[in-house]
Amino acid sequence: MVLIAFASLSSVLAESGDAPRGRQNFRACAPCHSLDPDRNMTGPSLANLWGRKAGGLSSFERYSDALRLPGIIWDDRALDGWLTDPQRMVPDNEMPFEGIKDARVRADLLAFLKEATRPGAAPERTAQAPMGGIGGMMGGGGRDPSLKSLEPNKQVKAITYCRDTYRVTTADEKTRAFWERNLRFMTDSSQDGPEKGTPAIMPAGMMGDRAAVIFAAPDEINKMIEARC
Repeated sequence: MVLIAFASLSSVLAESGDAPRGRQNFRACAPCHSLDPDRNMTGPSLANLWGRKAGGLSSFERYSDALRLPGIIWDDRALDGWLTDPQRMVPDNEMPFEGIKDARVRADLLAFLKEATRPGAAPERTAQAPMGGIGGMMGGGGRDPSLKSLEPNKQVKAITYCRDTYRVTTADEKTRAFWERNLRFMTDSSQDGPEKGTPAIMPAGMMGDRAAVIFAAPDEINKMIEARC
């Protein structure tokens, strides 16, 4: 596979951009990418990004073969091409991102990233706050809260299933009923995930009757759910 050369300002983008503006723009990336080393989310951590081989972060398990194969090394030029049009640069990659067509927005974002991802850079927590999308990127989200210490109304104690309904009982002794399509089951094995045997229930989706139960490991899911009418 051949890396398409983008003839643009890419060689000087990170030098000419405005990092504070780029920091604001990065909030649209934050729902999927962390700046903390090896803290992977939907996408890989961006810490220590410059000089890294595409698809080369060993702690991230979900790279597409398309991204692993070309031998791309992330530098100003490669990152500008990726941010411009990732599907043109690496066809069939799995990043759901249409690209940023505004060269100045890309320059600002690269300027911020070059500072924020360098080895030893201080964590950029506030850059992970939610905001609107840019250039086809979706905003919202941000750093997820730690699930280690939960309020009683978020600590799941029991789940029963009857026909098309789940009933979730929390540590405050309250039980809520959910249509089966409105309750998601997820896992989080990271340092921010729930303690073993103490799944968390969190809001999910746009309506108040939707939620996600988050477990520490997959084997807890079947053990927790009891078929009972």
